[in-house]
Amino acid sequence: MKQFGLYLKFAVSFLFVVMIYAFGSSDAVKLVDDKIVIKTVVIDAGHGGKDPGCHGSSAHEKNVCLSMALELGKKIKQAFPGVKVIYTRDKDVFVELDERARIANKANADLFICIHANSASPTAYGTETYVLGLHKTDAQAKIADRENSTIYLEDDKGEKYKDFDMSPDAIIARQLQLSVFLDQSISFASKLQAEFKSIGRHDRGVRQAGFLVLYKTTMPSVLIETGFLTNVEEEKFLADSTNQRKMAGAMFKAFEKYKTELEGVDSKTNGSKELKQEENPTVQNNSKEIQNDTKDEAVYFRIQVETSDSKIALNSTRFKGFEVKEYKQDNLYKYTIGDFKNDFKSANNYKNELRQKGFSNAFVVAFQNGERISLEKAIKLAEK
Repeated sequence: MKQFGLYLKFAVSFLFVVMIYAFGSSDAVKLVDDKIVIKTVVIDAGHGGKDPGCHGSSAHEKNVCLSMALELGKKIKQAFPGVKVIYTRDKDVFVELDERARIANKANADLFICIHANSASPTAYGTETYVLGLHKTDAQAKIADRENSTIYLEDDKGEKYKDFDMSPDAIIARQLQLSVFLDQSISFASKLQAEFKSIGRHDRGVRQAGFLVLYKTTMPSVLIETGFLTNVEEEKFLADSTNQRKMAGAMFKAFEKYKTELEGVDSKTNGSKELKQEENPTVQNNSKEIQNDTKDEAVYFRIQVETSDSKIALNSTRFKGFEVKEYKQDNLYKYTIGDFKNDFKSANNYKNELRQKGFSNAFVVAFQNGERISLEKAIKLAEK
């Protein structure tokens, strides 16, 4: 009987995943003239109102987060007037978790940035950025539980979430449903951590956990833990308005680089120069081609069309009869079409053709000696 129960649980989980793949999400990356563009950004300052969040001796999370969120939004508006910035809150008010996600989904946002501060032992320090996924340590689980506990301050004491499934099976299924956004979330998170490190902050890395607000958003989404208010020095740093602007400045630089790479234009030349269609390899460059017969110094540009946390048959109908290659990076399987030796221009043109043939989220990636390299580096090498 116990064995039957296990089989039944597996069958239900499998059916759930199959249904998600079959029907998918109605949301897609926004395209203008066959190019990915970022038109709307939602900035979410954690906690607020009757929910102060965590605190140190005097600083409260809700205030620190709001200050950084408003500063980040101001910088984006000034640099990119064409980008609409929406705040889930722009003052000290309480906003329910599902309402934060609803605001982003209703706005059809292209990016969701959730800003928080952390708490742990007095010795813990540094910044970390989360994307949706299964936690790998108890500490990560505790952070998600603490941020999710905001639901118990809502009017119904969290009653509407009582049947909400945040089990590992449900999170994996949700990751599959939103797999088109996962690479972009990791890309932006990696850039955030790099920028924080550049201003002297300790880099705790890009991590995954089951944050409810990330689960419910349907676009690339990250949750930033800017530092530990339970650490005396960290509290002093985060409570200082100059440092809040510095942190917001680092977030803005990460956004600017993310936007530039995703849209494939160089913002410093008013969008006239083609650059790259996706991220540099993430914090740990552990990409490895599973099928690769090119082991030379040449650069090979390919068009990535699919990402999955499990293998997909190379003859799957999902690939519409195209010959595909598979590589693995950050425990994800990724699939590419085409092979252009030292020829970014042809690869980029082919990317546009593939988008018209149904691969609406296709983008160019590059390899050298069987390993994934940044597109910027690849273009420079190919030019030589």
